[in-house]
Amino acid sequence: QVQLVESGGGLVQAGGSLRLSCAASGRTFSSYAMGWFRQAPGKEREFVAAIRWSIGTTNYTDSVKGRFTISRDNAKNTLYLQMNSLKPEDTAVYYCAAVPRVLNSLSYYTRPNLYDYWGQGTQVTVSS
Repeated sequence: QVQLVESGGGLVQAGGSLRLSCAASGRTFSSYAMGWFRQAPGKEREFVAAIRWSIGTTNYTDSVKGRFTISRDNAKNTLYLQMNSLKPEDTAVYYCAAVPRVLNSLSYYTRPNLYDYWGQGTQVTVSS
């Protein structure tokens, strides 16, 4: 059974930084892809970033390119999202997700319904 546990959320001023972590357990994740999604009140869950666990290739939504970095630590089985230059519009609950599928294009990993496993979410609030 795959378990994903997020941490690192909080309240930060605009322009500040946070690093989210997602501790993964229950499997060997070499054949997985993992992603970060976020959901603001009254809005649909949206894709933020994805990474192929084994080779580390990444994909980002346009609104976070140049500000956010997704990475993973194989030894710790932990996924990260470094968020810099945060904006009030980044305020949301952030979720990590995992899927045991290796697809040809990273663009497929933008779809929430592709993922089989989800964490409980961590709140990020950016004040102006």
